[in-house]
Amino acid sequence: MVKNVRGTTMETNEKSDEPADVNYRGWKAMPFVIGNETFEKLGAIGALSNLLIYLTTVFHMKSIEAANILNIFNGTANLATLIGAFLSDTYFGRCKTLGFGSLASLLGLVVMDLTAAINKLHPPHCGEKVSDECKGPTTGQMAFLITGFGLLIIGAAGIRPCNLAFGADQFNPKTEAGKKGIDSFFNWYFFTITVAQMVSLTLIVYVQSNVSWALGLAIPAILMLLSCALFFTGLKIFVKVKATGSPVTSLVQVIVVAIKKRTLKLPDQPWTSLFNYTPPNSINSKLPYTHQFRFLDKAAVVSPQDQVNQDGSTADPWRLCSMQQVEEVKCVVRVMPIWVAVVIYHVAIVQQHTFVVFQALQSDRRVGNSGFEIPAATYYVFMMLSLSIWVPIYDRIVVPYLRKLRGEQRGNITLLQRIGIGLFLSILSMLIAAVVEERRRTIARTKPTLGIAPRKGAISSMSALWLVPQLTVAGVADAFTAIAELEFFYKQFPENMRSVAGSLFFCGLAGSSYLSSLLISVVHRTTQGPDERTNWLSEDLNQGRLDYFYYLIGALGVVNLAYFLVCAKWYKYKGFVDSVTNGT
Repeated sequence: MVKNVRGTTMETNEKSDEPADVNYRGWKAMPFVIGNETFEKLGAIGALSNLLIYLTTVFHMKSIEAANILNIFNGTANLATLIGAFLSDTYFGRCKTLGFGSLASLLGLVVMDLTAAINKLHPPHCGEKVSDECKGPTTGQMAFLITGFGLLIIGAAGIRPCNLAFGADQFNPKTEAGKKGIDSFFNWYFFTITVAQMVSLTLIVYVQSNVSWALGLAIPAILMLLSCALFFTGLKIFVKVKATGSPVTSLVQVIVVAIKKRTLKLPDQPWTSLFNYTPPNSINSKLPYTHQFRFLDKAAVVSPQDQVNQDGSTADPWRLCSMQQVEEVKCVVRVMPIWVAVVIYHVAIVQQHTFVVFQALQSDRRVGNSGFEIPAATYYVFMMLSLSIWVPIYDRIVVPYLRKLRGEQRGNITLLQRIGIGLFLSILSMLIAAVVEERRRTIARTKPTLGIAPRKGAISSMSALWLVPQLTVAGVADAFTAIAELEFFYKQFPENMRSVAGSLFFCGLAGSSYLSSLLISVVHRTTQGPDERTNWLSEDLNQGRLDYFYYLIGALGVVNLAYFLVCAKWYKYKGFVDSVTNGT
């Protein structure tokens, strides 16, 4: 009953849960897929990108409190994608999960708009003087606000782990055109949502900051309604991959059986002796044997007590697993050290969402002599702009050139190399941020300033446009790391775990949000002294030392880059055939 796997290569099995004549629409389905995602991002980001200002000005929260709430909310929304991925892969499929998540997000945005539109759902306005007392939110007001957050978290749990994999489902992975379509889709997916983010961070944020919060939060709700309409309109042409049961069960079985059989001796040539059975209805590609994590191989060692059915399958999957199952677990385990490195990378990017806003508030945001001020939250658009400019350059110029030069499918820049480049650039962005903040603070303390920021310190006469370099470098870093990270998880996970792979990306964002919140709390408490000037993260940035905090994150990034390089050198890509197991 044991099959020889010598010389095994990757192949893709037919999906038994799809009809034989699946009609892949490819790019014809993209207006509905990307349109749904674009309007969803316009809505969600339009509401959340300025949330820091909303919490501090409308709900009268302290800067540190608001930053921590934002980090915790973002972290929880991203972490919830694990639940969404599990439900999608196990019960509902990606299409139904996306539809449900879209409706939940729509309701969440409506609730958020009501907190601004109805006076009783937010605290009363503060007095004009800094000394005037500001009342914080009541329990009922916070409960209503948290309800909106909760609905948005449910929406994120359904949308984020499924949208990318669902888009890739529309291409035939067995044809060259389909494979190229999937590769290009990852880049253009990021490009379109980045454009959506730029619109949100300019037009919508301007309306919120200068016209009306009620109108500014109503626009995202309307855009989310359009997103839902596009998605449900495209249902007739979408390829819908059905749920095949929980892939997590197979992973747990391997770990449990390997522990049960930990005392057994491994054969000298495990690739020829381990139990090797693949279900005929499996959608996963056949994997060759790899030498890493050999303790897991014991789950596929056949003992005298193990029984096999007539069709070759194991009689008890909790006593004997196949070599294919073991290799699938190895794929997941190999990815985790890389995932840890990317979590730490995102800590640097998180700061571009939070403290950069506070920097902009205490800088000169005027444009020329017109008197027009760029909203503080809008400066994040420069990060999006650099990302959106680089993506088409990379996809249409760099990659074709490298393919022509090297004759390889992806040129000579591997996914891990792209991630590594992004890690290096994130360190550079933190160093630039520290230098700029030190300059902004010095000018604010030593030269005439432009007044007082609302309920904060003096506004530096340094132009806020000096924040653009750090945001530009961070945007290019994300163009390398974030896109490659998503593609890396999608391709390195077993095919039946692609929703889980999508959720892993967002779980990394969750981890970075929580880690950033922890760093903020620790630094705030550690540096807190008898006066504000000793606190690195003071409410008034002019009294604090935010530049030191940026240097700290940069130093953490240097250690992380060294760790990543070690992990990348050790990593073996999915489908890698060892020369020993290949008989050479």
